[in-house]
Amino acid sequence: MATEYWMSGPVENIPALLQPVAHALLQANQEINNLMQDFPEDLLWEKPAGLASPGYHLQHVSGVLDRLFTYARAEALSQQQFAALADEGNPGASLHDLLDHFNAQVHQSLMQLSATPEDTLTAFRGVGRKQLPSTVLGLLFHAAEHTMRHTGQLLVTAKVLLDMHAR
Repeated sequence: MATEYWMSGPVENIPALLQPVAHALLQANQEINNLMQDFPEDLLWEKPAGLASPGYHLQHVSGVLDRLFTYARAEALSQQQFAALADEGNPGASLHDLLDHFNAQVHQSLMQLSATPEDTLTAFRGVGRKQLPSTVLGLLFHAAEHTMRHTGQLLVTAKVLLDMHAR
């Protein structure tokens, strides 16, 4: 594979217009798993300089993918999704559990991308209780860019924590 997913060609079974979303999700998945593979469990919920903890970022990217892909299917959030949102940032889950959940959410997201007809991409989708206007493509693109934003934040935060505790 090339250095990054976007340079490795099309992802099998993903519609052409959704390739950038798939590439971003696969890139985030790879980077997060590589970084967090041997991350010390005792640093998972630390907040250096008041920043969000690595554990929060792992919870949040999983939750955002779940919520935005739910909206893309024109579905309302479930009580379980609201409970997960309220729980984001609360310590408790292990690194192994957080990574497993994230990996499963990326896989589920890719499966949804593969089943998304390109002719639905501009269809209206309401977001949240206020039904703020978006489209299928808008939600899927935002899921990808939001995931990458938090991937970058997680990478920096984890490296800062590792450096602080190595001294």
